[in-house]
Amino acid sequence: MPVFASDGGKAGKLTHVLADPDDDIFDGIVLDMRPGPGGHRFADVSQIAELHERGIVLSLDSEAAKNLPEPAEAPAAIAVGPDDVVPDRLSDKLRRAWRLISGKR
Repeated sequence: MPVFASDGGKAGKLTHVLADPDDDIFDGIVLDMRPGPGGHRFADVSQIAELHERGIVLSLDSEAAKNLPEPAEAPAAIAVGPDDVVPDRLSDKLRRAWRLISGKR
């Protein structure tokens, strides 16, 4: 699928859609800009003006599209549970102080 700049110039060809359909998240696209400045480039969702059945239009002009960054791996996501949380010492001290003041032990 072709990817166009806002001024109508062809910016490249869609190679990947970065999304998580289960969570309904669309993060952006990876486009192949060869021939030209070459290689794969990442366009964030905020840089995409329109999505159509037969093409994508960026909100960037042709010159700005040449400066899109190369795609990089996303940082790993981690899950944090109650056992992973470091206790808040100030909260613990305040809780103990309140128990002493209120007579609840």
